[in-house]
Amino acid sequence: MSPRRNRPRPDDATPISGERARRGVESVQSWRDGEWQVRGISGDGAVKTYRCPGCDQEIRPGVAHVVAWPADGRGDLTDRRHWHTGCWRARDRRLPNVQRSRNAPRHG
Repeated sequence: MSPRRNRPRPDDATPISGERARRGVESVQSWRDGEWQVRGISGDGAVKTYRCPGCDQEIRPGVAHVVAWPADGRGDLTDRRHWHTGCWRARDRRLPNVQRSRNAPRHG
């Protein structure tokens, strides 16, 4: 008797288009400051450098991260922000609009 197969064989897998894999999958998330459209970007899909508004550090090409914009539909492409995944998850625990220098202490 052969062992149970847990993963599909490559010929069984449903292909995902290259564009969809690069762009990521969107979801709507609710936070204290409203609802946000959020898309996860894979490392392969991250081809530019962005500045994370959560930590004010660069998100380099090849680093997986998230893109978020207001879900109310009133904004445009300039309202999108690229966040480190951890910074996005911790945004409710951070003080709003705090800019730190690179060598500033992280606690208050």
